[in-house]
Amino acid sequence: MARVGGRNSVLAWIAGIFCAAVVGALVVLAVPAVPAAVTLVGETLRGADAIPSFARAGSDGTVATKTPECQAIYSDALWSQLTQRAGGDPVQDRSAPPTTVTSLSTALASTVRVTCAFTGVNTGRIVTSVSEVGPGAASVARAALEVAGFGCAPYGDGVRCSRTEDGVVEENVIRDGIWVCSVFEGWRPDRYIERIATRLWPA
Repeated sequence: MARVGGRNSVLAWIAGIFCAAVVGALVVLAVPAVPAAVTLVGETLRGADAIPSFARAGSDGTVATKTPECQAIYSDALWSQLTQRAGGDPVQDRSAPPTTVTSLSTALASTVRVTCAFTGVNTGRIVTSVSEVGPGAASVARAALEVAGFGCAPYGDGVRCSRTEDGVVEENVIRDGIWVCSVFEGWRPDRYIERIATRLWPA
């Protein structure tokens, strides 16, 4: 077979081996990153349905964005107080708001983002649920809760309603598209709602 003019077989072989070595080196370097890349893609895909971020102030007073698992809706001091009293972290899920007005969730067309339940041995129980609601939810909630015997008052641009029955306190705050429903049995930390509000509705 006639050779093509200008071709050097030795140089061609050397160039081919060099290219193969470079590709091999790149593959070796990329292998350790594969698990991290898979994890990142998975978290990104799950993030579309993840709990939205709320602003949370750090101990230095700065505000950072953090996924609002239970700890993110509490100040460090309140979180420490709750976990110590309950003897551990809360049960975290997306169960329905603990309101006794069971039709309220449907009336507000709410979407639960996180529900936190602190239960301690002989120390009472606190359940708080954070949900997203649509426009006009505050007025709808006030009407429904007042009919059920709750006392309501304006709270910022929204409303705050509470009721005590058989030693159980229930509080509902609806404001700026967020509904916070809390139930207290046996123990209620001082200014609980106000301290959560600084995380959910930062000034």
